[in-house]
Amino acid sequence: MPSFGDLVRAWQRGAQAVERGDWGCALQLFSSVPDPPARICFNVGCVHMLAGDPEAALQAFDRAVTKDACMAVGFFQRGVANFQLGRFQEALSDFRLALEQLRGNAAIDYTQLGLRFRLQAWEVLFNVASAQCCLGLWAQATRSLEEAISKGPEGAREDLRTALDQVQKQAFLQPRQVPRGEVFQPHRRQLQHLAPVDFLGKAKVVVASAVPDDQHEGVRPQQPQVQDGDGKPRPGAGPRGPTPSKLANRFFQGVTVEDPEALLTITVQCAFTLTLKAPRGADLSSLRALLSQALPLQAQCGQLSYRDPGDGHWVPLPEEEALQRAWWDAGSGPTGLQLQCRGVGGRPVLYQAVAQHGYCAQGPEDLDLQPGDTVDVLCEVDQAWLEGHCDGRVGIFPKSFVVPAGQCVRCHAPPPPGPSEISSEGSCGKKV
Repeated sequence: MPSFGDLVRAWQRGAQAVERGDWGCALQLFSSVPDPPARICFNVGCVHMLAGDPEAALQAFDRAVTKDACMAVGFFQRGVANFQLGRFQEALSDFRLALEQLRGNAAIDYTQLGLRFRLQAWEVLFNVASAQCCLGLWAQATRSLEEAISKGPEGAREDLRTALDQVQKQAFLQPRQVPRGEVFQPHRRQLQHLAPVDFLGKAKVVVASAVPDDQHEGVRPQQPQVQDGDGKPRPGAGPRGPTPSKLANRFFQGVTVEDPEALLTITVQCAFTLTLKAPRGADLSSLRALLSQALPLQAQCGQLSYRDPGDGHWVPLPEEEALQRAWWDAGSGPTGLQLQCRGVGGRPVLYQAVAQHGYCAQGPEDLDLQPGDTVDVLCEVDQAWLEGHCDGRVGIFPKSFVVPAGQCVRCHAPPPPGPSEISSEGSCGKKV
């Protein structure tokens, strides 16, 4: 079975073949991907359109929207294929589905997802009108174009008014489509991972103490000597605590730490516990003011939760009423009120949710979930998708797979529809 790197390479080479106009090579490379995702199915459809085979393109776009039922650009291109095949009723239906997946937005920008194209509502309405013209629905086509004019940018309105004049004269329109040669490209982060990385750099012998710090209690490594006032040597006054270069020498002997290419930046997220005194019954604002003396950023952005002394679970404190219940519960335990202040990279945690079903990531932007996982929800992407943090990982996942913490119940029912059926598009890293 090919590795993930092999699949990304085939995807990249297929996109390069499209750029140079080699349709046969592109189709061969895209087709070599087993169980291709929706974006590669979309690419196959676009190549068939370029090769003048709308029937094969239609089948490829069918697979794309089957894998991702919210892929607006997939319905848009499938409508163009149906239009070229003279299936105007099916084309009209596809254009309306594309408009529906826009969810009232003016446009969906696919650039971040690898496709240099911005699907705009007025373009979809223009295609709706073109299909309506071919079906003889001239009055409806006129209304569709009028709506397109109201939603279109200033630069497109002149062309739309010209199209409206043609429709009023019962002249047919040709639908718009994704620009020629544009297909989904693999993400640049995936391509960076394909290049070999030399983590060690050039080898070099580093002289270190023969007695490490963590052996023989009471024995310290040799220290540099300096001359005293009377000429006698004495231990030099070194810095308090190990410096980064000393740590590197100690744990990575043989690495040329002076060589910038041998150094990598490591970001470490740490957690620690504070014990504070607060008046019983203090409100949320008072607690945050107290926390801000030690944790300014977390106190402003973090999600406060308290540990229920009954079952040990962390319960969010979204409002004063919940805090008063926490004070009441704390009176029944010997440890006082135990709080948790959570935040991810300075981003506030909106609330916590518990996974009811397992979710297997479909791409690098997704977050794997197991039933029972507690997730810090960072962003509500749209009605179907959330962005969250779990076990040091950040990604998006289907909203229907989790319930807010405190509402968790055992669920023996099958999981909701998979990501291919509930994917969404748009801003904030949404899935397509």
